[in-house]
Amino acid sequence: MGKQRKGQPPEALESRETPETLPDVLAIVALRDTILFPGMVAPLMISRERSLNAVNEALVGQQPIGFLVQKNPETEDPSFNDVYEVGVASRILKMLKLPDGSMSIIVQGLQRVRVIAPISQQPYLKAKTELLTDIEEQTREVEALAKNASTMFGKVIDSSPDLGDELLVTLINMREPGKLADFITTYLGIHTAEKMPVLEEVSVRERLTKVNRLLHRELESLELRSKIQQEVQSEIGKTQRELILRQQLRAIQKELGEGDQRTIEIEELKEKVAEARMPEAALKAAEHELDRLEKMPPGVPEYTVSRTYLDWLISLPWSMSTEDSLDVDAAAKTLDKDHYDLERVKERILEFLAVRKLKKDTKGPILCFVGPPGVGKTSLGKSIARALGREFVRISLGGIRDEAEIRGHRRTYVGALPGRIIQGIKRAGSNNPVFMLDEVDKIGADFRGDPSSALLEVLDPEQNSSFSDHYIEVPFDLSKVMFICTANIIHPVPDALRDRMEILELPGYIEEEKAEIARKYLIPRQLAEHGLKRKNLAFHKEAIVHIIRGYTREAGLRNLEREIARVCRKVATGVARGSKRKRKVTARSLHSLLGPVRFFSEVAERTSEPGVATALAWTRNGGEILFVESSQMPGKGGLALTGQLGNVMKESAQAALTLIRSRARKLGIREDFYTNRDLHVHVPAGGIAKDGPSAGVAIVASLASLLTGQPVRGDVAMTGEITLRGKVLAIGGVKEKVLAAHRAGIHTVILPDRNRKDLEEIPSRVKEALSFKFAKNVDQVLRTALRPDGPSRSR
Repeated sequence: MGKQRKGQPPEALESRETPETLPDVLAIVALRDTILFPGMVAPLMISRERSLNAVNEALVGQQPIGFLVQKNPETEDPSFNDVYEVGVASRILKMLKLPDGSMSIIVQGLQRVRVIAPISQQPYLKAKTELLTDIEEQTREVEALAKNASTMFGKVIDSSPDLGDELLVTLINMREPGKLADFITTYLGIHTAEKMPVLEEVSVRERLTKVNRLLHRELESLELRSKIQQEVQSEIGKTQRELILRQQLRAIQKELGEGDQRTIEIEELKEKVAEARMPEAALKAAEHELDRLEKMPPGVPEYTVSRTYLDWLISLPWSMSTEDSLDVDAAAKTLDKDHYDLERVKERILEFLAVRKLKKDTKGPILCFVGPPGVGKTSLGKSIARALGREFVRISLGGIRDEAEIRGHRRTYVGALPGRIIQGIKRAGSNNPVFMLDEVDKIGADFRGDPSSALLEVLDPEQNSSFSDHYIEVPFDLSKVMFICTANIIHPVPDALRDRMEILELPGYIEEEKAEIARKYLIPRQLAEHGLKRKNLAFHKEAIVHIIRGYTREAGLRNLEREIARVCRKVATGVARGSKRKRKVTARSLHSLLGPVRFFSEVAERTSEPGVATALAWTRNGGEILFVESSQMPGKGGLALTGQLGNVMKESAQAALTLIRSRARKLGIREDFYTNRDLHVHVPAGGIAKDGPSAGVAIVASLASLLTGQPVRGDVAMTGEITLRGKVLAIGGVKEKVLAAHRAGIHTVILPDRNRKDLEEIPSRVKEALSFKFAKNVDQVLRTALRPDGPSRSR
């Protein structure tokens, strides 16, 4: 092992050895991270066994020795493959053995050599070498390169504290350009691998060019370090001056009896922390942050972060609660005043109030209102808050994909904030508001996390008493909060989240309910919003019903309110122009106000011909009616399905055709009817995707009507899944489907026999207006649906 000893820089000496006296075969020592140039004297430490053997052999034979540099300094037992092939043949000037077996030597570089062929690896490295003689050129370019290198190295010596002034003397006396390049490279503070190209170069001109490049880079590095050091010293000096000036300012203000503004600010924060009545964990965090803030200079960026965090801790309502209004009768009147019907939801709120009146520490319920758009889910939350005497907070979760929206960001991020839950609590100003999480079924998930998973802790009464926000980092009690979620459909909500909520379904409204809501709530509200009074405008009852039937088709009330607003705007225009006459809106005058009727019942018209049946469907906006149309033409027994049907609905159509073929004789149809004709089943509207098995009985009725020639009764609608054996299976969404049938003017609804229990959810007025037929098989469906007085059956 070869290693230069620290504290003893190599000396530049003129070589007293001529190239002709050097032998061709040299013992080789591998140097770890040290490079030796010709003419240089340097101390080395030798400790590896093969290196010691090589040095001893050179000393015994009084022969020069070759020093080659290792490519990787970490290699412990290098071979010829691990060293550069160009090195320096050197003379050992002095040797000293040390007690640990190693030795210290002083060597003088003589001449560049290149390894031609390795001879042996043991007991030391031995190789055949050739001398590398400098190629010198006496040109102005070489003189200029040498002079430039000398000047730049002088600047390096002046700028570097590690290089002594004695090197300047040696530099001035250096005459030979090649040795000048070697001398400068020896003292440059660069890696050994960067010095090797200079050692390997025999052209003096190229060697000087490389040295000039290295010197240029080294000067740039030294200038940059000097600039950085000056800036740091300047900043330190500025900080020290500010510290001294602030101390002097405090002393002056103290003498004058004036308080330090920052001291006053810290004292105010301490008072606010004491007044906030925080729990122990929050108080400990606030006091720790106050202590940091007091010791921190206001100019550092961390000061603002710390102050903002303290403001959040102070502003949260840790112990501030609104007192619940526990008068059950008064709450019932408030709910009835704000919303028509919705008896089940109102009953649940009154039950909570009654229990809270008997047991003060009752935890807030987690409710979820599920229903089509426009049925009053969000406004019902406001009404509940008003009935309870609590603050109301609403956040929309639609489209949220970042888990930090719920739990907040860590304070290490720039611009970090608490999550929406904590922000909502701060806005409410109390720790027991009615907190509405709107559109919980529309939460997304991506690489930033799953917000619905973050809600699991929020909506669990057993866990939310110690909810931890990433920004606040101390537990906040959410157990007193009354959480209300809303959703159009419950299926997208994860099972774990759904299990934590008490689901209350809000169905669509029937025509009578819409008319009553319009009369009591919508019309008065729109009159007030448009600056009208009852003396300016009045709606006849028939006009309201006509708007519901002819201009809207929805489960909720939004479109109805829009149409009423259109009427109000037209009347307001007349009043603004000076009209004093009271406008009475009748069914006949609606055409001039709202334009032609948009919707009308086409059930009787569509089902007057064989091959058309009315099906009931469920959508996220409530129930709808669908027409299933069948047609036949000459062909080879093919079945075409159109209307943008899903796979399940297509399979229902295939099953229906198979069922008709298996019962052809019972239906009075030729058993080979399908051999010379094609059938086509279409479900308008074709632009809307449809799927599900519940249209199976309607497809059977449509095909049976087509093939028997008997039209389906125009006042009948049906729903149910079929089997190949003719069984009618239960389906979902009965309530929404029945309400859709009622809105469409249907008189008879065919339901699966297993859905009898679902009639309990149907409003009594709807049950009285409709006739329900329950079917266990398709035979019962066809007996009810087909008109026996229709045309003769096709043969």
